[in-house]
Amino acid sequence: MSTSAEELTNHLERPLGRGHSPSEGVTGAAGGAACGDLIRISISVDRASGEGVIEDAGFDASGCGATIAAGSAVVGMIRHSPLLQAARIGAQDIAEELGGLSPAKRHAVELAADALHRALGGAARTQVKLAPRPGRTLVAMSGGVDSAVAALLVCEDGGEPVGVTLELWSDPENDGELSCCSAQAVRGARELAHGLGMPHLSIDLRAEFRAGVVEDWLADHAAGLTPNPCVRCNGHVRLDAMLELGRRLGSETLATGHYARVHTPVPRCEGAQPPAGGPVLRTAADVGKDQSYVLCALSPESLGRLRFPLGELRKPEVRELAGDAGLAVAAKRDSQDLCFLAGTRHDAFLERHGGLGARPGPILDLDGSTLGEHAGAHVYTVGQRHGLGISAPQPLYVLATDASSNTVTVGPRSELLTRELAVRQVVLHRDGCCVDGVRVRAHGRRFACSISGEPPAGLHERLQVELEDAGERTAPGQIACLYSGDLLVGYGTIA
Repeated sequence: MSTSAEELTNHLERPLGRGHSPSEGVTGAAGGAACGDLIRISISVDRASGEGVIEDAGFDASGCGATIAAGSAVVGMIRHSPLLQAARIGAQDIAEELGGLSPAKRHAVELAADALHRALGGAARTQVKLAPRPGRTLVAMSGGVDSAVAALLVCEDGGEPVGVTLELWSDPENDGELSCCSAQAVRGARELAHGLGMPHLSIDLRAEFRAGVVEDWLADHAAGLTPNPCVRCNGHVRLDAMLELGRRLGSETLATGHYARVHTPVPRCEGAQPPAGGPVLRTAADVGKDQSYVLCALSPESLGRLRFPLGELRKPEVRELAGDAGLAVAAKRDSQDLCFLAGTRHDAFLERHGGLGARPGPILDLDGSTLGEHAGAHVYTVGQRHGLGISAPQPLYVLATDASSNTVTVGPRSELLTRELAVRQVVLHRDGCCVDGVRVRAHGRRFACSISGEPPAGLHERLQVELEDAGERTAPGQIACLYSGDLLVGYGTIA
């Protein structure tokens, strides 16, 4: 019998920890109905250990023999290991522990790795509290080129990077390859992290993401608004979860692949206190890729712990760095959809998850005359031109939608122009007198402006933004970001 066959047979005939579930353990699962194989790996961590040592582990599995053997191998590999050491184990390591596997059996070790890393991530969030470690940096990894290069740069700086990827959404109707938060993306990010010599953790944040982002997005559409879920996700769900995880792992710093910079006020003279207000976002050097808009809801406290390694770089430079390092994602195209849409039509998602199906209603002109019929006011947004299904001597744009009457009002582009913008629930990190620009789309034009009344820094129920030049009105529910030069000093929701 070959060495490979012996290893596999040993784990099949005498599986380590099969059927064992550690007391107060955390379980990660992978597989299920789609493939017929299912594996669960459970671990418990010594809470008093400064390294988060895995004191016990067990597994259960159903399906092919290779899946059972893979579960057994994982248990043997991780028992009595520090959690971050176990986080370096990938599918290839499990295959080698089994003496090598044929391509037909590779699926088993992929499932075992997925289950292991879900268990590790759960334990990291609930059972681990490592001592602070200077130089340790948590790196958010999505499986794309930007986050991979951010991780590469952290590695080159000589720090101690730890990769983390969030699984935010799982939907069989989605294209997992196009999503930055699917199970496929998690697996790709793990391989990238391990290829850079980094431990990697995956965190299941699907429940929090649905409750804190998707449900609000659905509710806003039902109310006739056009929300921006990325702002809510970055500001209140995704990055907060990773910052908290970083603290548990002994890291005060989180690096991401966003194109943005942080401006931290410094004292004007030695020994003086720093200016009030704390850190604020600064736009990226690559203006065309700047992502300060979608990060606007981050608090100054969070910004003080964030690092954006790509902030001074341009996209071609990032791809060149990835290519020079031999990263497989160097030429990978960027995802464009909202991560929970990823290949799913907007209207189909609203119907499947929010019960917002077809609801025919009238398309009206400014005089109230009916020009045609729409499929539901909730799928239209102010400023939209295409998809109206009506012909006219001049191009028509959506001027307003009304969820209660289920009407869509259209008219010429000139009717979209305005020099005033009402913004509600405004957060100002600096006094309003310094505001000189507003952006109402993630990569849209920045309009020169001022704020009526020059309000002080703080929270404001409603403010009026005066534009120097007329601009197109933006749909209620979208975010207005307020700038002072290249500093993002406030934001609010368009009323």
